[in-house]
This record gives sequence, C-alpha cells and structure tokens, in this order.
Amino acid sequence: QVQLVESGGGLVQAGGSLRLSCAASGRTFSSYTMGWFRQAPGKEREFVAAIRWSSGTTYSTDSVKGRFTISRDNAKNTVYLQMNSLKPEDTAVYYCAARLQLTTTPPISRSGYPYWGQGTQVTVSS
Repeated sequence: QVQLVESGGGLVQAGGSLRLSCAASGRTFSSYTMGWFRQAPGKEREFVAAIRWSSGTTYSTDSVKGRFTISRDNAKNTVYLQMNSLKPEDTAVYYCAARLQLTTTPPISRSGYPYWGQGTQVTVSS
C-alpha cells in the first residue's frame, strides 16, 4: 500500500524559504511520477510541480517557476519541494501525490493521481 507523508510546512515571512518533504513507502517508485499540489481556502486544489522518478524530468506551474524546485532522493525514497521567495499567495495546504508514469492524463492533472498524502500547511505572512 502506497503511503505518502509530507513534512516541512510552517509559518514564514514573505521572501523566505521552506523545504517540504514527502516520504514515500509501499512501492518501488522508479515507475512513478510524484507531484505537489496545493489548496488555498475556498479554492480548488491546483498543480504546483511534478517529477518523473526514473528520469528526473520535472514540470511546474508558471506561478512558481524560478522560485520552487522539485527533486527526489532515491536512497531516501523522498521527494522535496524547495520553495524560495515565498509570497502570501503561496499560502495553502500542500499535498504530495503519486501516480504511475504511464498514466495517460497530463502530470498537471490531479485526477490522474490515485495516491495522496495528508497535506502540510504553508503560511506566508506579508
């Protein structure tokens, strides 16, 4: 059974940095794509970034390009989201998700991810 456990959220001032971690277990994840999504109060859950575990190919939404970096550590079975130059509009609950790489829907589509973590709160104060 796939388990995803996020950590690293917290309260930070605008312009600051946080690194989120997603510890994955229950599978060999070399054939998976891992994603980060976020959901702000009253808004739909939206795509942030994704990484193909085997190749390291990454995807990210335009609003975080140049500020957020997704990466993975094979030895630790962990995916990271390094968030720099944080803005108040980045405030949300951040979720880690996993899907098989061969899933036909685009990596940005949340419907293609069957496995989700419980989320971690990120709050950016102005």
